[in-house]
Amino acid sequence: MKGRIKDFMKSKIKKYLTHRETTDRLARRALFGFILTFLMARTDVFLIMSHLIPNGYLFLGQTHVHHLNYGIFLLSAVAAYSIFRRPDGRTAEITALLYGLAMALTFDEFGMWLHLGGSYWQRASVDAIIVIAAIMALVAFGQSIKRFETRHIWAFIALFLALTLFVFVLFKAGDSLGDTVGPKLQELEESSSP
Repeated sequence: MKGRIKDFMKSKIKKYLTHRETTDRLARRALFGFILTFLMARTDVFLIMSHLIPNGYLFLGQTHVHHLNYGIFLLSAVAAYSIFRRPDGRTAEITALLYGLAMALTFDEFGMWLHLGGSYWQRASVDAIIVIAAIMALVAFGQSIKRFETRHIWAFIALFLALTLFVFVLFKAGDSLGDTVGPKLQELEESSSP
Protein backbone atom coordinates (compact mmCIF):
# COMPACT_ATOMS: atom_id res chain seq x y z
CA MET A 1 0.00 0.00 0.00
CA LYS A 2 2.83 2.42 0.89
CA GLY A 3 4.46 1.69 -2.48
CA ARG A 4 1.27 2.59 -4.38
CA ILE A 5 0.83 5.82 -2.45
CA LYS A 6 4.47 6.68 -3.00
CA ASP A 7 4.16 5.98 -6.76
CA PHE A 8 0.93 7.98 -6.91
CA MET A 9 2.56 10.95 -5.18
CA LYS A 10 5.61 10.76 -7.46
CA SER A 11 3.39 10.84 -10.53
CA LYS A 12 1.42 13.81 -9.16
CA ILE A 13 4.61 15.72 -8.33
CA LYS A 14 6.07 14.92 -11.75
CA LYS A 15 2.85 16.08 -13.44
CA TYR A 16 2.89 19.27 -11.37
CA LEU A 17 6.53 20.03 -12.17
CA THR A 18 6.25 19.29 -15.89
CA HIS A 19 3.44 21.12 -17.58
CA ARG A 20 1.61 19.73 -20.57
CA GLU A 21 2.32 21.23 -23.96
CA THR A 22 -0.64 21.88 -26.24
CA THR A 23 -0.84 22.71 -29.92
CA ASP A 24 -1.75 26.32 -29.32
CA ARG A 25 0.97 26.72 -26.69
CA LEU A 26 3.59 25.32 -29.08
CA ALA A 27 2.23 27.46 -31.92
CA ARG A 28 2.61 30.56 -29.73
CA ARG A 29 6.26 29.65 -29.09
CA ALA A 30 6.83 29.14 -32.82
CA LEU A 31 5.09 32.42 -33.67
CA PHE A 32 7.13 34.32 -31.08
CA GLY A 33 10.41 32.88 -32.43
CA PHE A 34 9.27 33.55 -36.01
CA ILE A 35 8.41 37.23 -35.56
CA LEU A 36 11.33 38.03 -33.29
CA THR A 37 13.83 36.37 -35.64
CA PHE A 38 12.39 38.11 -38.71
CA LEU A 39 12.66 41.53 -37.05
CA MET A 40 16.17 40.80 -35.82
CA ALA A 41 17.31 39.48 -39.22
CA ARG A 42 15.99 42.53 -41.07
CA THR A 43 17.57 44.87 -38.54
CA ASP A 44 20.89 43.01 -38.70
CA VAL A 45 20.98 43.07 -42.51
CA PHE A 46 20.14 46.77 -42.61
CA LEU A 47 22.83 47.60 -40.04
CA ILE A 48 25.44 45.55 -41.91
CA MET A 49 24.51 47.11 -45.24
CA SER A 50 24.63 50.58 -43.65
CA HIS A 51 28.11 49.79 -42.33
CA LEU A 52 26.93 50.52 -38.78
CA ILE A 53 28.08 47.09 -37.59
CA PRO A 54 30.81 44.81 -39.00
CA ASN A 55 29.99 42.58 -41.95
CA GLY A 56 29.02 39.29 -40.32
CA TYR A 57 28.09 37.53 -43.54
CA LEU A 58 29.55 34.10 -44.20
CA PHE A 59 31.41 33.80 -47.49
CA LEU A 60 32.66 30.58 -49.06
CA GLY A 61 35.13 31.91 -51.58
CA GLN A 62 33.20 34.62 -53.39
CA THR A 63 29.81 33.09 -52.54
CA HIS A 64 27.70 34.84 -49.90
CA VAL A 65 25.89 32.22 -47.83
CA HIS A 66 22.49 33.79 -47.19
CA HIS A 67 20.66 33.20 -43.91
CA LEU A 68 17.94 31.22 -45.68
CA ASN A 69 20.52 28.42 -45.83
CA TYR A 70 20.87 28.46 -42.04
CA GLY A 71 17.08 28.29 -41.85
CA ILE A 72 16.89 25.33 -44.21
CA PHE A 73 19.49 23.36 -42.24
CA LEU A 74 17.83 24.26 -38.93
CA LEU A 75 14.39 23.27 -40.30
CA SER A 76 15.86 19.93 -41.34
CA ALA A 77 17.37 19.37 -37.90
CA VAL A 78 14.17 20.40 -36.08
CA ALA A 79 12.08 18.12 -38.30
CA ALA A 80 14.40 15.17 -37.76
CA TYR A 81 14.50 15.75 -34.02
CA SER A 82 10.72 16.06 -33.86
CA ILE A 83 10.18 12.86 -35.80
CA PHE A 84 12.78 10.67 -34.16
CA ARG A 85 12.82 11.99 -30.60
CA ARG A 86 9.17 13.12 -30.24
CA PRO A 87 9.90 15.82 -27.68
CA ASP A 88 7.45 16.76 -24.95
CA GLY A 89 7.26 19.31 -22.16
CA ARG A 90 9.94 21.99 -22.15
CA THR A 91 11.85 20.22 -24.90
CA ALA A 92 8.82 20.48 -27.21
CA GLU A 93 8.54 24.18 -26.43
CA ILE A 94 12.21 24.78 -27.25
CA THR A 95 11.76 22.76 -30.45
CA ALA A 96 8.74 24.91 -31.40
CA LEU A 97 10.74 28.08 -30.73
CA LEU A 98 13.58 26.80 -32.94
CA TYR A 99 11.04 25.90 -35.63
CA GLY A 100 9.77 29.50 -35.65
CA LEU A 101 13.34 30.80 -35.78
CA ALA A 102 14.20 28.51 -38.71
CA MET A 103 11.02 29.44 -40.59
CA ALA A 104 11.84 33.15 -40.24
CA LEU A 105 15.40 32.72 -41.47
CA THR A 106 14.14 30.76 -44.47
CA PHE A 107 11.13 32.86 -45.45
CA ASP A 108 12.84 36.20 -44.81
CA GLU A 109 14.61 35.55 -48.10
CA PHE A 110 11.61 33.96 -49.82
CA GLY A 111 11.85 36.36 -52.76
CA MET A 112 15.45 35.35 -53.36
CA TRP A 113 14.73 31.63 -53.55
CA LEU A 114 11.44 32.15 -55.36
CA HIS A 115 13.16 34.15 -58.09
CA LEU A 116 16.54 32.38 -57.71
CA GLY A 117 18.47 35.49 -56.83
CA GLY A 118 17.77 39.17 -56.97
CA SER A 119 17.69 41.76 -54.27
CA TYR A 120 17.24 40.94 -50.59
CA TRP A 121 14.60 43.67 -50.34
CA GLN A 122 11.99 41.96 -52.56
CA ARG A 123 8.36 42.50 -51.60
CA ALA A 124 7.67 38.76 -51.99
CA SER A 125 9.73 38.07 -48.85
CA VAL A 126 7.71 40.46 -46.69
CA ASP A 127 4.45 39.12 -48.13
CA ALA A 128 5.53 35.55 -47.32
CA ILE A 129 6.42 36.55 -43.75
CA ILE A 130 3.00 38.16 -43.27
CA VAL A 131 1.17 35.10 -44.62
CA ILE A 132 3.19 32.64 -42.53
CA ALA A 133 2.79 34.77 -39.39
CA ALA A 134 -0.97 34.98 -39.97
CA ILE A 135 -1.26 31.21 -40.34
CA MET A 136 0.81 30.65 -37.21
CA ALA A 137 -1.31 33.19 -35.33
CA LEU A 138 -4.50 31.40 -36.35
CA VAL A 139 -3.16 28.13 -35.02
CA ALA A 140 -1.76 29.81 -31.91
CA PHE A 141 -4.79 31.86 -30.93
CA GLY A 142 -7.72 30.66 -33.03
CA GLN A 143 -9.37 28.37 -30.48
CA SER A 144 -7.55 29.40 -27.34
CA ILE A 145 -8.32 33.11 -27.11
CA LYS A 146 -10.87 32.36 -24.38
CA ARG A 147 -8.15 30.61 -22.38
CA PHE A 148 -5.62 33.44 -22.77
CA GLU A 149 -3.66 33.54 -19.54
CA THR A 150 -2.27 36.64 -17.86
CA ARG A 151 1.25 35.28 -17.99
CA HIS A 152 1.09 35.48 -21.79
CA ILE A 153 0.32 39.17 -21.70
CA TRP A 154 3.94 40.41 -21.83
CA ALA A 155 4.85 38.31 -24.85
CA PHE A 156 1.59 39.37 -26.49
CA ILE A 157 2.27 43.05 -25.79
CA ALA A 158 5.84 42.83 -27.14
CA LEU A 159 4.73 41.07 -30.31
CA PHE A 160 1.76 43.39 -30.75
CA LEU A 161 3.93 46.52 -30.47
CA ALA A 162 6.58 45.12 -32.82
CA LEU A 163 3.94 44.09 -35.36
CA THR A 164 2.09 47.38 -35.06
CA LEU A 165 5.26 49.33 -35.73
CA PHE A 166 6.21 47.06 -38.61
CA VAL A 167 2.74 47.21 -40.22
CA PHE A 168 2.66 50.99 -39.77
CA VAL A 169 5.97 51.38 -41.56
CA LEU A 170 5.01 48.85 -44.21
CA PHE A 171 1.64 50.35 -45.12
CA LYS A 172 2.03 54.02 -44.18
CA ALA A 173 5.24 54.48 -46.08
CA GLY A 174 4.27 51.96 -48.76
CA ASP A 175 5.40 52.56 -52.28
CA SER A 176 6.71 56.06 -51.59
CA LEU A 177 9.21 54.59 -49.14
CA GLY A 178 10.22 52.05 -51.77
CA ASP A 179 10.68 54.80 -54.35
CA THR A 180 12.66 56.91 -51.92
CA VAL A 181 14.65 54.31 -50.00
CA GLY A 182 14.69 51.48 -52.56
CA PRO A 183 17.60 52.83 -54.62
CA LYS A 184 19.59 53.50 -51.42
CA LEU A 185 18.90 49.95 -50.16
CA GLN A 186 19.93 48.55 -53.54
CA GLU A 187 23.12 50.62 -53.39
CA LEU A 188 23.81 49.46 -49.82
CA GLU A 189 23.26 45.85 -50.83
CA GLU A 190 25.63 46.12 -53.79
CA SER A 191 28.34 47.87 -51.78
CA SER A 192 28.16 45.57 -48.76
CA SER A 193 29.24 42.36 -50.46
CA PRO A 194 32.70 41.80 -51.96
